[in-house]
Amino acid sequence: MEDFSSKRAKHVIVISYDAFSEDNWDFASSLPNLSLLISKGVYSNDLISIYPSLTYVVHSTLVTGVYPDRHEIVHNNPFQPFISEKNQEWFWYRKDINATTIYDAAKEANLTTSAILWPVTGKAKIDYNLPEVVAINGENQAFKILKNGSPFFCAKLSLKYGKVLDGVNQPNLDDFSTLCAVDTIKSKKPNLLLLHLIDLDDTKHNFGTKGTEVNNAMLRMDKRLGSIIKAVDEAGIKKDTAFMVIGDHGHIDIQYKVHLNNILKEMGLIYEDRKTMKWRAYFQCNGGSAYLHIKKDDQEAERLTLNKIKEILSVGKYGIEDLYDRTDLDKLHIHKSIKYMVEAKRGYCFDESISNTTIEDLESQRKKYSTHGYRENKDNYKCNLLISGEMIKNNTSLENLAMVDIAPTIARLLGISFPNCDGKPIEI
Repeated sequence: MEDFSSKRAKHVIVISYDAFSEDNWDFASSLPNLSLLISKGVYSNDLISIYPSLTYVVHSTLVTGVYPDRHEIVHNNPFQPFISEKNQEWFWYRKDINATTIYDAAKEANLTTSAILWPVTGKAKIDYNLPEVVAINGENQAFKILKNGSPFFCAKLSLKYGKVLDGVNQPNLDDFSTLCAVDTIKSKKPNLLLLHLIDLDDTKHNFGTKGTEVNNAMLRMDKRLGSIIKAVDEAGIKKDTAFMVIGDHGHIDIQYKVHLNNILKEMGLIYEDRKTMKWRAYFQCNGGSAYLHIKKDDQEAERLTLNKIKEILSVGKYGIEDLYDRTDLDKLHIHKSIKYMVEAKRGYCFDESISNTTIEDLESQRKKYSTHGYRENKDNYKCNLLISGEMIKNNTSLENLAMVDIAPTIARLLGISFPNCDGKPIEI
């Protein structure tokens, strides 16, 4: 049996490379900084994401080692019917996660922790925390960060590097996050640092999964990795540091955007009453999938909606590939609050808003767009993982990995206890 005591690291730097999927590996792995980490570590293009493959759902699994039916982050957003996406609350706060996190366990073991724009960390007990929270409905962005993060830490970073920002626009936001991470590594030397970088995901949403824009985003990312590697070296902790670079989901190019709630509105299950929108059935859309919500005890709405979906499936309309009931959802680790779910065909995605057009043909409008949220078994949709450091095997490929394996692997690297996971430590 392998001796894992030799795998200990005093410092673990976890870099979430949002949307870094298997189709990006060949290009990204040829770049200087990622290839350097590969030469000193283990890697995989066979990391299976979580369903639905949404950023906040996946990142909650990354730090808990459990599936969404246990940690209870089931979407990026709580259910908020008829509220536009730009005005919706998100699952920003640590209290929303119903499971122990790896940063909680590290702190209990008297290790120092830091997080830079890591999802679902608002008000978390992290020593140096710059949380991913966004001002909505007239809120002040700076105040919201200070209120939910480590105030002096956030204020100092904002004063030093805030001039780099252009709102939440990329690539400025990831450049800012990287500067913050570099500063934190050199000044704080945390035992665990979590960093979320979003440039590639934004680029894919706006330009599709292939092309110059995507390659340029990966070039920028490699430069950021180089800055982080250099910071570790300058901090004098290179020998004791393990790097983890993780993709959270793939992307699929979209031709048709389907407004599912239009169908329910046509059936009278979504309606206006005294200038207020009401619902008996409602689709909460996840991009490549959607939850079907039915008003409690409204058996007629449930029957009508299910019959309609089965009719749609029989004729192949609206891009619905599958309807899942609770038997299916138990196997897929979907939370018990969800009774039904639909999955989109490749090339289709679901949009929650009610629109004049039920099916938008993006290709005919010459719009490039890709998204995620699909089943983890879609072709060419797996994620990449790299674990690198002087205590790790060299240039070794791994297979059959799951997102629930990440947190227990971090725990083993740090030499701390982290029981009750759905996953297991990766042999590195």
